[in-house]
Amino acid sequence: MTEPGNDPWSRAPLLPGTAVPRRYRGVWQRSLLQTSEQRDDTTFVRWLQLGHWHADLRIPVAARSGMTVRPTLPYSPQQQALLALQQGFAGVTRVDTDNQGEVCTWHRLVDYQPPGPSPDAGRMVFETPDCVVETGVHGVYRETWQRLPDSVGPCIALAEPKHMDGRPGQRLFLAGRYLMRVCPCQHVWQPDFEISFGVLEAGQWRIEQSTRPELEGCRLGCSLRRVDEAHAQVELDGAGPTPWHILEWED
Repeated sequence: MTEPGNDPWSRAPLLPGTAVPRRYRGVWQRSLLQTSEQRDDTTFVRWLQLGHWHADLRIPVAARSGMTVRPTLPYSPQQQALLALQQGFAGVTRVDTDNQGEVCTWHRLVDYQPPGPSPDAGRMVFETPDCVVETGVHGVYRETWQRLPDSVGPCIALAEPKHMDGRPGQRLFLAGRYLMRVCPCQHVWQPDFEISFGVLEAGQWRIEQSTRPELEGCRLGCSLRRVDEAHAQVELDGAGPTPWHILEWED
């Protein structure tokens, strides 16, 4: 969602001294959305939260309606219309406390959809350690989130350097056994904007859901190796090893 020559990741605010509390970290599955107009328990939603960074992917059932055959680029106008129903974003998270409890604010640096008129912020109440309810600060809604059990573990955020032709680099976010890749496009919305979610096991990343449906079900070789405090070597889908920057790394 950026103009040529701009790098959306460069808009990241300075990371706060205090990271997101540990109770938020992991991958959260939305089990229910309630508003005055709808009740949704079918959309695929995954929110991956690290110490500072987050990534989020939301694919409604309608976005795959009629796609009996895996599409390929270039998408048809009908396929593009369906894919425009998807949502996803990535950036940094801040948690503040007031006299009513905790408020999460998700500062979106890249967004699959045009940015909304209000900040993305929710008041959070933990019903159990693995169930949190979010209610809107700037809108009227209620979301119920369940943490995936295998998502507590390593917290890693890696940044691919910006490409020589000006294209923004990718980001990889790992929480436990779950990996998300975010590849924003250089211009305003394009079909190749990618947010993919899946499981990383034994050096293979199996993509479960993606804003690019042709990637779903693919298995890609993937290796993340820390070199020093600031750098890592990444091998992904046969490319590499290539040097990436460490945004955060906690084993």
